[in-house]
Amino acid sequence: MSLIGQSVTITGAGVAGLAAARALALRGAKVTVLEQADAIREVGAGLQISPNGACVLRALGLQAALDAASTRAEAVQLIDGPTGDPVTRLDLARLRPGQGYHFLHRSDLIDLLLVGAQEAGVSLRLLSRVATVDLSGPHPVLGLDGGERIETPLLIGADGLHSRTRPALNGPETPFFTHQVAWRAVIPAEPDAAPVAEVHMGPGRHLVSYPLRGGTLRNIVAVEERQRWAEESWTLRDDPMDLRLAFVAFSPRVRAWLDRVEDPWLWGLFRHQVAETWVRPMGQGGAVILGDAAHPTLPFLAQGGSMGLEDAWVLAEALSTHDSIAAGLAAYQAARKPRTSRIVAAATANARAYHLSGLPRMIGHSGLRLLGRFSPGAMLSRFDWLYDHDVTQGKA
Repeated sequence: MSLIGQSVTITGAGVAGLAAARALALRGAKVTVLEQADAIREVGAGLQISPNGACVLRALGLQAALDAASTRAEAVQLIDGPTGDPVTRLDLARLRPGQGYHFLHRSDLIDLLLVGAQEAGVSLRLLSRVATVDLSGPHPVLGLDGGERIETPLLIGADGLHSRTRPALNGPETPFFTHQVAWRAVIPAEPDAAPVAEVHMGPGRHLVSYPLRGGTLRNIVAVEERQRWAEESWTLRDDPMDLRLAFVAFSPRVRAWLDRVEDPWLWGLFRHQVAETWVRPMGQGGAVILGDAAHPTLPFLAQGGSMGLEDAWVLAEALSTHDSIAAGLAAYQAARKPRTSRIVAAATANARAYHLSGLPRMIGHSGLRLLGRFSPGAMLSRFDWLYDHDVTQGKA
């Protein structure tokens, strides 16, 4: 089906929404993105784009922008948090030389996607907060704060964890608090910071860190198991002393990083089900969700951004290659739901592996050391199903 002239409204100017906007606009669609903020900005934090996400940016014509904005990862280093002793190293540059693992600031990814979307002809409306989504009529109808109503043939809900489109498709849902919280912070990097993702693992907690912006900044994500509830929000500040105390038993290297944190962000980690229903055909159009609106994931596999990029490509390709919007939407859900469910489950399992204590911890770390010494490629090959997947080559 030709998308030339097809009117599309996307809610949310995040990674998935902007990538979908460019992908659809390049195929001829007339795309409008509604964003509730008064400017496109992201709370300062880093993220990782693995090869399965990078191939989408390449197919969207954004490879040069990605290379300019990111640092190419050389390795992942697993480290015993309390002692600082190495456990094992995954040498990405040597074992996967043809693949791109990228560290970049979230705001830099948003910027390059926004420029790409606008260059493709996408219209952006700021200060357009969606209050209601009505799917009861022949077309989706959005109710904005202030009373404006927007009727659109095709609605794409890319509005994240607190999506308005997801409950319109699935009804209300209650996520499960995992009894884990995470802090995010960015600090100045030490001179000559190596392009390596360090995972410092300890009983009931772990910390991940890697350099950003050419090694000038260091990103930190720290996770602690706790009983106290924390809000599921990316905009909650915390006292840096709470973060330091949570990792007071970790190595001097980690404590030195945390001593430099001045303004950490805190959010509670909640486990959500992958949405049961992703799409609803309506007349000649319909409604669909993607990214975190469809499959929120815990941050233990660094796949939130890459899954959103995959979704965007598959949705645009499905709509443009099927005879109707209804058929394209059905194909999109059939392709994406099994894969994203597997990724979400794998991320949940990683949390347990990082937080082992006692005898299981000793056995687990010993096994990783042996595997890293005698068969380092085997550790990476466990995730070939994830990183080698290229949706732009017809793999769903």
